[in-house]
Amino acid sequence: MESGEHQDDCKQVFALLSEYLDAELSPASCEEIQAHLADCPPCIEFLESLKRTIRLCHHCESAEAPPLAPEAASSSWRPIGRPSSAGPSSVQPGLQAGFGRFGGPP
Repeated sequence: MESGEHQDDCKQVFALLSEYLDAELSPASCEEIQAHLADCPPCIEFLESLKRTIRLCHHCESAEAPPLAPEAASSSWRPIGRPSSAGPSSVQPGLQAGFGRFGGPP
């Protein structure tokens, strides 16, 4: 198989690996992916990486995130395009001009 063809096969395999792991593909598609994986170390490595990522995500789903302190959330929030009280407008000049068509920044 030529290198370009193999790279195209890799792209197709990459695009289908999530469905492959979730057993959402037809048996014929699974066989094609398995045949490709049998002879493609980079795709095997990517598959193993994806499996590890999924395991980590499942592990993290069970853990609760710490609550955000209300004062921390409110002190850093400000509408996009509006200047903070500490300095000049954060809207870039080109964007500032573009807002004119829509009645100015919010």
